Amino acid sequence: MRTIFLLAAAGAALALSGCGKGDGEKTDGVASGTPIAPVEAPAGTRWSETVAATPAGGFVMGNPNAPLKLVEYASFTCSHCKEFAEGADEPLRAKYVDTGKVSYEFRHFVRDPLDVAASLIARCGGKDPFFPMTAQLFGNQNAMFEKVQGGGDAAYQAAMSAPPAQRLVKLAELAGLIDFAKARGIADTQARTCLADTGQAEALVKANDAAVKEFNVSATPTLILNGKVLESAATWPALDTALREAGA
Repeated sequence: MRTIFLLAAAGAALALSGCGKGDGEKTDGVASGTPIAPVEAPAGTRWSETVAATPAGGFVMGNPNAPLKLVEYASFTCSHCKEFAEGADEPLRAKYVDTGKVSYEFRHFVRDPLDVAASLIARCGGKDPFFPMTAQLFGNQNAMFEKVQGGGDAAYQAAMSAPPAQRLVKLAELAGLIDFAKARGIADTQARTCLADTGQAEALVKANDAAVKEFNVSATPTLILNGKVLESAATWPALDTALREAGA
């Protein structure tokens, strides 16, 4: 049976993760290395403009052969993820990704139905607008919460009681996410089609299991560098230090 469409108002089946520092086993990250030489992007481009979908269900920007591969598991309904995104987005691109030394992959770790709806909106335009949409969705987090809370419990319950393919559509309407997407070039019908894609929603939920199994992810944001979970790196100053110590 499909997990996401059996959820009650609390989203119990997704309430496996927290927002903030997790309790799982972690490592201090990769060992310090010799300084890495920058790599030029293809003529007329920047490495941060090179974006691809990944087998893990995320999106990666940067040099495909970058020696340092950074992965973030994040949630659109996590306040710590919002704070991290606001601090790291610009310097991570300019200081590390655009040098060709570091690639950066965003992977969803969904915490609740609203997070799933926002994730589907982020992915709706495909790979090229994904990272700008992601940054703007984090910027819209408080407004999204306010709209849902302003609608009241009855409106939320009505959305979650809709037919399966319409539940996230109704929730997105309540949260203002369809209007948000339209203002950024995604047509109303396209946004609704993405939100009604039950297979994509299920894939997002199932990806949580893979994250827990492979990296013991229990909280967001979780940052991984070259396959090793970074301890206490969920702020830009801490991540900046970890990347410099790794040679970037």
